[in-house]
Amino acid sequence: MPQIIQKKQLRYLTLLRPEPDPIIREMEKLAADKQIPILNWQAGELLEQIILVQRPKNILEIGTAIGYSSIRIARLLKGKSVLDTIEKSKPNIKLASGFLKKAGLDSKVNLIEGDALEIMPLLKKSYDLIFLDADKKDYERLFLYSISLLKKGGMIFIDNLLWHGYAAPGPVPLSHASSAKIIRQFNKEFLNCPDLKSAIIPVGDGIGLGIKLRD
Repeated sequence: MPQIIQKKQLRYLTLLRPEPDPIIREMEKLAADKQIPILNWQAGELLEQIILVQRPKNILEIGTAIGYSSIRIARLLKGKSVLDTIEKSKPNIKLASGFLKKAGLDSKVNLIEGDALEIMPLLKKSYDLIFLDADKKDYERLFLYSISLLKKGGMIFIDNLLWHGYAAPGPVPLSHASSAKIIRQFNKEFLNCPDLKSAIIPVGDGIGLGIKLRD
């Protein structure tokens, strides 16, 4: 699989990385062993920096998986700030719930079971930060729902916009061809959305950042 940055640079950054706490380390090992997609650790560090700068009160995560990014978000929240996170996989929900309790963060996270495409239209609150990391085939519809739920001045953080390097022109393995095509089309829509000031950052698997300009 192609690297978005050079292997030498990636090794250097990995060596510089401080040792993660035991729960994060355990979750990264589980995800690697079971081939469960989670947020790249470098993208996770970027997300944490954004949380610390933005200090969001209401956050929505679309795609909990095992709760890796949920924990990275929730442990930085202050006061009455809360994370709503949506996941439809029952095995993932069980794992995420266990990790959140183990981390002592279950009171800061509202774990919502179900399909985000069905749940998001029913949500009544607006959000300061939305993290989108779900099925790529649903990205366009989930993105539109996200824009309607995002406050003016709020940020959307979207994972996988370089799609293992295959979003760029060039040969694409058959296993990635459909998703790469979806991501290419989505990236055009994301970067040209009139409601956002948006950019794609080459961190992890490619992070989309968008600031909502108007209600």
